[in-house]
Amino acid sequence: MGYQQGLSGLSASSSDLDVIGNNIANANTVGFKSGTAEFADMYANSIATAVNQQVGIGTKLAEVQQQFSQGTITSTNQALNVAINGNGFYQMNNNGTLTYSRNGVFQLDKNGYITNAQGLQLMGYAASNGGVINTAQTVPLQVPTANIAPTPTTTIAAGLNLNAQDDLMLGTPTVSSTAATPVQSSVSITNAAAGTNANDYAINFTATGYTVTATDSTGATTTTTSTTAYSTGTAITLGSGETITFNGTPAAGDTYTVAHNPIAFNQSSSSTYNYSTSTTVYDTLGGSQQVNMYFSKTAAGTWNVYAGTSTGTATLVGQANFDSSGKLLGTTNADGTATSAPYTFNVSIPTTDGSATPQNITLNIAGTTQYGGKDGVNSLQPDGYAAGQLTGFTVAADGTLTGNYSNGQTSALGQIVLANFANQNGLIDLGNNEYGATSASGVAQISTPGSTNHGVLQGGAVENSNVDLTSELVNLITAQRNYQANAQTIKTQQTVDQTLINL
Repeated sequence: MGYQQGLSGLSASSSDLDVIGNNIANANTVGFKSGTAEFADMYANSIATAVNQQVGIGTKLAEVQQQFSQGTITSTNQALNVAINGNGFYQMNNNGTLTYSRNGVFQLDKNGYITNAQGLQLMGYAASNGGVINTAQTVPLQVPTANIAPTPTTTIAAGLNLNAQDDLMLGTPTVSSTAATPVQSSVSITNAAAGTNANDYAINFTATGYTVTATDSTGATTTTTSTTAYSTGTAITLGSGETITFNGTPAAGDTYTVAHNPIAFNQSSSSTYNYSTSTTVYDTLGGSQQVNMYFSKTAAGTWNVYAGTSTGTATLVGQANFDSSGKLLGTTNADGTATSAPYTFNVSIPTTDGSATPQNITLNIAGTTQYGGKDGVNSLQPDGYAAGQLTGFTVAADGTLTGNYSNGQTSALGQIVLANFANQNGLIDLGNNEYGATSASGVAQISTPGSTNHGVLQGGAVENSNVDLTSELVNLITAQRNYQANAQTIKTQQTVDQTLINL
């Protein structure tokens, strides 16, 4: 019986060499799982006459067991290279037949489907146009090529600082009088102390010679007494930086009122406002316009706010009022009434490209302050965006495929799923790094990456083969020795047979 044992040993060693050789050949195959040859001994019933007299008749290949240990992960920076870290297989669609793989090298076909090198389609959960993922069933994942729709701007959130020490935007005041025959006068404001010339003054001459009492709109009075007789053309100081000059001699008891006039706003002249800034807004068709905002200080803690497109005319949208600590107290409309919502102004933008017009935008300045220092923007964020084209995508750890668009927006395009099995070694190897489910493996357990016992994904990377070349080369030497030893068994049996023949 020596020939039987030797031949079975040679066959087993040859199979072992085949398995080891296959492992070595696939040392660089992405997602490959190494195999191990498992053997079992054999007994012949005819000689099993007693338990303690059983003689084996050799060995046989029981199975080739796949080793589903984790392979090392290598970054490739390719968007559609995806590595599985942990348990699970990609579910692939092969013309309606589902297969499973650990090879995460994918690409887009001409129809936008994510496929592998053999053209099999990657399965997952689809996403709606709004980026909502439907987990009801798995479908072949397809990357949409259509533009993402625009969203019109409805709000501009502005956080500014308006310099408390800015000059007032006041022009030449007007003078009115209770005198029967008013004396001609001229009035000027030099803003010698910025921010202090915000009140109206009433000037009363109480004597010829002269004493002038100036009372502002808050009731505060300033009295000026001259030491010389009044002379026509002499400038009289009313307040910090304010003077009034009469071209004649006022009569005692005459009252003259000085009313400040804001400088007429002109968006083309920076001398008519203190600060301006701008931002881009989008209409319902994704068309863009630049909206300019202007801020003009008219009194201590009071600023006129103007807004309009860069190609149109800016109009007064309201006033912003600050307290003595520089905090925003409230906002009023252009007519002086309180705004419908705190710290907001309504801006109407005309459009001419066929989009909805006028475009109503809310300017929210809730984050604005009036502190000493430079005028400037702390934050300026309009909502809305233009239409966008897909420029790339990324894969998250949970399998979500996120598209990046040229307008700076992102949207979920789908979600890759993973399949796990109760008995991974029950899968049948189909070649091309594909496995098929069998009754021994159990049904596929489909879930999102990172849930239950499913691994997570790493985009821009691949899982290398888990073959350990050092171990395989040692196994190769061992298998070679086993082959040689079994050959020696046959040679020994041949020598014994020759001895018998020679008797």
